[in-house]
Amino acid sequence: KIFQAVVSCIGRDGTIYIIPKSFEIGLNKLMAEIQSNFKCLGLLEPYCWKKGEACVVRGSDTRWYRGKVVEAGGSSLQVQYIDSGAIERIPRCHLYPTTLYTGSPPFCIPCQLYKTVPTGNFWQQDAVACLQELLTNEEVEIHVQELPDKPSGKLSISLYFGGMSLSSFMAYQKYCIVEDCQDIRELVRELLGSDFPVLSSYTLPPLPIPGDTFPVRVTHLMSPKEIYICLDLSKNLMKQSATEEHADSDSGSLHKALKWCNKSVKFFRPVTHFQTEMPCLVEYQDGLWYRAKLLSIKELNPVKILVQFVDYGTFSVVPTSKLRLIPSHLLKYPVQAVQVVLAGFKPALYEKNVERIPYSPEWSLEALWAMMECVEGKQLSASILALSPEVTICLYDDEKNLVHMKLVEMGLADLDE
Repeated sequence: KIFQAVVSCIGRDGTIYIIPKSFEIGLNKLMAEIQSNFKCLGLLEPYCWKKGEACVVRGSDTRWYRGKVVEAGGSSLQVQYIDSGAIERIPRCHLYPTTLYTGSPPFCIPCQLYKTVPTGNFWQQDAVACLQELLTNEEVEIHVQELPDKPSGKLSISLYFGGMSLSSFMAYQKYCIVEDCQDIRELVRELLGSDFPVLSSYTLPPLPIPGDTFPVRVTHLMSPKEIYICLDLSKNLMKQSATEEHADSDSGSLHKALKWCNKSVKFFRPVTHFQTEMPCLVEYQDGLWYRAKLLSIKELNPVKILVQFVDYGTFSVVPTSKLRLIPSHLLKYPVQAVQVVLAGFKPALYEKNVERIPYSPEWSLEALWAMMECVEGKQLSASILALSPEVTICLYDDEKNLVHMKLVEMGLADLDE
């Protein structure tokens, strides 16, 4: 069985506690019931707690949770949260004994990685810290491999995060040994890159049928006429075609995969071989890593590379320290930004002293700023006129007027039949 789950806790012994997404409604219902039944403080009078005794625990968020005493004695008790797996020391005044909810099984499932042996036969502290950093409160994909021998045992699973096998990832970091060596070789080759450039390239997204109108966002302007757009299919109120649904699903999956890559990017190898159009990961000004491609070397001492962020169309010159080899599973998602040409207008004739765009001198800088004002942060729509030799579109504002008409009215562009 394969299902999605949220990792609720990583135990100190490396046990992975998961809550299947299908359990969330039931858990929320139980939690609401507990809150309505317990509006008091914890038990303030003396009470002789026993190991294994059921209780409710007042958490740091002041909500009540199901618990079980793991270790009694002293002014505080060691208690396990039944529905997350976490174990904490809790003051006695934050506990209340009850058997009200013992009839419902725990909503979290304790798991262990299938055919995976920790280095030294138990999970070392740094390995547990790595698991906690990667997985806690994150949604993952679970593949059930073996059921436990007894009800209190652990489910043997294969766990995948952002397309990566957790067992292989931990083995690559030398935290454990996995019986399936092929899986690790594949991880090194396919996910963490090799010593040589990735020779494959990004793919373009499927485009709507010419003539259809679809929502878009403008992500970058080269000139008033040449821009990059992102198909904003989530805002399409009309029924999506199968192609659009697939593209929308790709966008969500890419977002999740990049999120995981940002959590584990410190393990990825730096780029040491440079090749034009080579896919890579690049760190942006916000400290996050995004998909990009190498374009050219701009400086030699120190080396700085011109890159393009393929999901936005924007360009940047970065030092080699901000480059990493891209996991090849990120190449299966089409680029999000598509370069297009706007139809219906052309540059106006200017006086010689007008300031122009250096790389596109037929256009004035004033026309570029005006177009930016027309499209930035706006809800736009487009229809495709032609797919070759270049993707040509008509771009409309939220009132269904052609965006370029504003430039024509300002005298910054002329109509082009």
